[in-house]
Amino acid sequence: MSDRPKLVFITSRFPYPLEKGDKLRAFHFIKGLSKSYEITLIALTDQSIADEWLNELAPFALQTHVFKLSKPKQIFRLGLNFFLHAPFQVAYFTESKVKRQINQILKNLKPDHIYCQLIRAAEYVKNYHDCYKTLDYMDALSKGMERRMENAPFYAKFIYRMEATRLREYERRIFNYFEFHTMISLQDTYYIAHPEQTKIKVVPNGIDTQFFSPMDSVHKEFDLVFVGNLSYAPNVDAMVWFEKNVLQKNKDLRILIAGASPSQKILQLQKRNSHIVVEGWQADIRHAYARGKTFIAPMQMGTGLQNKLLEAMAMELPCITTSLANDAIHATENEQIFVCNNAGEMATQIRLLQKDLALAASTGKAGRKFVESNYSWARCVEELNTIFRIQH
Repeated sequence: MSDRPKLVFITSRFPYPLEKGDKLRAFHFIKGLSKSYEITLIALTDQSIADEWLNELAPFALQTHVFKLSKPKQIFRLGLNFFLHAPFQVAYFTESKVKRQINQILKNLKPDHIYCQLIRAAEYVKNYHDCYKTLDYMDALSKGMERRMENAPFYAKFIYRMEATRLREYERRIFNYFEFHTMISLQDTYYIAHPEQTKIKVVPNGIDTQFFSPMDSVHKEFDLVFVGNLSYAPNVDAMVWFEKNVLQKNKDLRILIAGASPSQKILQLQKRNSHIVVEGWQADIRHAYARGKTFIAPMQMGTGLQNKLLEAMAMELPCITTSLANDAIHATENEQIFVCNNAGEMATQIRLLQKDLALAASTGKAGRKFVESNYSWARCVEELNTIFRIQH
């Protein structure tokens, strides 16, 4: 019988494969926390889970419970939710039958702590009070929705505005059901409209700097590279903006856009510009980073910390981004990272790095040192351990 405390880790998606930020965060937290806790993973999903994905978590989770949500019920809940007050993404992930099953698991297990990732999963454990609970907001989803609304077509603005308002209220209301709260970046804590929002602890994402390291043997065939989930709205928006405002005026630049699930908007970019190459899911995403000379992350909307930037920096790529992204990372401008907030600045910086190879190399090395010092997964896990130890 293990004498380690029992930790229930609940997620709104199965934390593998690691093509999305919430999965990456959950996987590394589970892996790190398994050294100190007996972990039971409860994962929601709307897709089938492959055996090899389960095997990736098996060394770290003593028990794994996967609940596949009913697609017809999800559609019904979304329709009904127009007349209710919950955020649509909370309604999408909350199923009453699954809630009863999770309650039974908790009743039998009697955990010492519950860690809930994202407000999407909060309804399942908010009324369980037999142990302390931590809610990982990750990002201020309400603020992210507001930023999407600004760039949305006129016919969609109403929905985005409704969801942003509901999210803001839910983020405030759900706070009181949990004893501890975490977020990825300090700037996002300011958007949680709760009188005790200063108590939210910042626990950033980490980077495996042994895995993400320079690959000097790979030929750098592209001037620029962007990596990310290519169906995620802020990533799609960033690339559409970049193609329209930078690439159309600098047609000689070759760019690789790589990542899971390219949207139609991303695929259309490749059709319009022969210097744009779009590649989907990569077995080893490092090879996408390594094929570019400069990494760009021209984020125009979104919240939280950009893992892709940290990964690129760890691989010693000089990185160009916007204030929106660097405000979460806090890298030193013009030394560890380049911050450009308009198309003209961005094009000028790209050309400068093309000409000044010494600057590109020194910035890449400084960026890696910054990531090594500030964003290790071990350090992030220890931040969580500090929270969990408060209860003892």
